[in-house]
Amino acid sequence: MLVWLLWGVMIVGMLWVLLSELPAGVEARMPFPYMIALIPFLWVPLVACAVVAGIIHAWGPMCCLLGVALSASTRRIAYWGTDPHPRRERRTTVTAHDAPRETSRETDSTARGTSRETSPAVSADVAAEPPSSLTLMTLNCRYGRADADAIAREARTRGVDVLALQEATDDLLARLDAAGIADLLPYRQSGESKATDNGGFNVILSHIEPDAAVPRAIDIPAADVPSITLPMAGGRDVTFASAHPKSPMRGCREWSAGIIGLGGLAKAASKEDHAVAVVLGDLNSSTEHPSFRALLKAGFRDASLTQAQGPNLTFPRWLKWPRIELDHILATRGADFTDVASFEIPETDHLALTARITVRA
Repeated sequence: MLVWLLWGVMIVGMLWVLLSELPAGVEARMPFPYMIALIPFLWVPLVACAVVAGIIHAWGPMCCLLGVALSASTRRIAYWGTDPHPRRERRTTVTAHDAPRETSRETDSTARGTSRETSPAVSADVAAEPPSSLTLMTLNCRYGRADADAIAREARTRGVDVLALQEATDDLLARLDAAGIADLLPYRQSGESKATDNGGFNVILSHIEPDAAVPRAIDIPAADVPSITLPMAGGRDVTFASAHPKSPMRGCREWSAGIIGLGGLAKAASKEDHAVAVVLGDLNSSTEHPSFRALLKAGFRDASLTQAQGPNLTFPRWLKWPRIELDHILATRGADFTDVASFEIPETDHLALTARITVRA
């Protein structure tokens, strides 16, 4: 009887793992998104059952259970794989932090399309050359409750050049301004706040003056995706977008469509010479989800995957284990990532994620 039970566990585990192989969008049915997110942890009960099978000398179930356990961990193993796009030698250029900081001021809300956008006074103080590398940071702020002082402190300590926030609120931005964020990142573009936003609006802040900024870079069924375009070395225009597709509990169809829809940013970048698109945010998905893999196939590369030093698990903050990876920094071809890391910010349920991006000439 116990042997049959072990075979049953193996079959259930195998079917569970196979959910990750569904076509993109087909997994957008409850409870599939949540089951798929838990696949990396299936090895725990599967190995436990394999041990039991070994004790009773049921070698067939034992081997099959171990095989399914290994397949459940396959996509996590990919985080230690080899980057298929090796980094080239980089030339040294002036970075964003070589230029003195300025204080922001409010601009006319009709000038750039959002009432929460700020920019500094015009100055002749410009970097001698566009930077080749920038430090990026993204954070889900949990309905605007994240510790603004901690965000500003970490951004300053880590030399952040571009900061993407999700689930932001006007109150959070006011607290960030009080904490001095505008001295570090004086340029700001927010999405328009709407009643249908998933936890708050998205915002992106920059140390470098953008060549362009829009409150909605692409239409997806979620909070607006604001973006800024910065000039970088090699004549590259790099567009940075802050994104937050809906969670499955807010609508499975919208969740999948939002993730896949972000691929339009990669397609737009591919039509322009020397253009690079970068997406930062809580994408409510991981490599186990077919919808997220479809986003990568659209032309994006994931910072943690390409660094090949293990995953950066970002949710939930209050658990050391088990955590899942929901927050990502993605870029199209023409850029490389280093120094990818996650760390805690108080009063939010996600870890912050940082990475250094370097564009290729």
